Amino acid sequence: MILSMTGFASIQRELTGGTLSIELRSVNHRFLDLTLRTPEEIRPFEGGIRERVSAKLARGKVECRVNWNARAGGEAALQLNTELLQQLLAAAAVAKKIAPLASELQLGELLRWPGVLSAQVAAPESLGTACLEVLDEALLDFSASRGREGEKLKAHLLERVAGMQTIVNEVTPLIPQLAASYEARMKARFLDALGTMDDDRVRQEIVIFAQKIDIDEELSRLNAHFSEIRRILEKGGSVGKRLDFLMQELNREANTLGSKSVSAETSRASIELKVLIEQMREQIQNIE
Repeated sequence: MILSMTGFASIQRELTGGTLSIELRSVNHRFLDLTLRTPEEIRPFEGGIRERVSAKLARGKVECRVNWNARAGGEAALQLNTELLQQLLAAAAVAKKIAPLASELQLGELLRWPGVLSAQVAAPESLGTACLEVLDEALLDFSASRGREGEKLKAHLLERVAGMQTIVNEVTPLIPQLAASYEARMKARFLDALGTMDDDRVRQEIVIFAQKIDIDEELSRLNAHFSEIRRILEKGGSVGKRLDFLMQELNREANTLGSKSVSAETSRASIELKVLIEQMREQIQNIE
């Protein structure tokens, strides 16, 4: 299956102590760039979350957002950070000596200080297990979402390959006629200039130039690249980088086709090929 780097999934589960939800979203990126957004209660499990996501995804800018809403009267209990509270009181005492006229810290202000009071889940291990289970479910949904987008991209690419194949098939039968016509024009110009074609060097120059404008090799390589693209798309997997490389090769052949062109037909074919290649390149940026 071809996987798009664009995807979304959101899973929510009701637990004994509250509601756990995980949301995954991604856009295209050259490598895997994972951003985790978790509440304090989930921080101890971030390592496991990263491992699960990295094992499933190869590329993309991925955001994983975990939310935990503790239920009132559930398993959560307030915990007092006595060490931090003592540090605040010591700092307040030092500040009082420096500014004796300043008002003292009130108890309510101390309790509202970030980190002094926190809600601790009674069974953090069970929350961690549940978090990874919900993450696995979200990753399945996320992969399915990316797979659906990937199939659309695959159809788009195959359609462009078919268009390029049609262009090459239309040009190929014309090559002998175009080459012969151009060679005849060259001979006529030499006759007008020299009045004779008996000079061996003149004939050799015409033959050499005819070889330089021969595009049979470029057309053969284009056909080979078309076949390889179809094979890669059918095989599936993480193919974005390989397809991007093939776009460079296709573009090189299309440019050479244009530079060797001696007719309006081949020039037009080169331009049409490059338009389709650019359309494919834009879509390939979204493939893992």
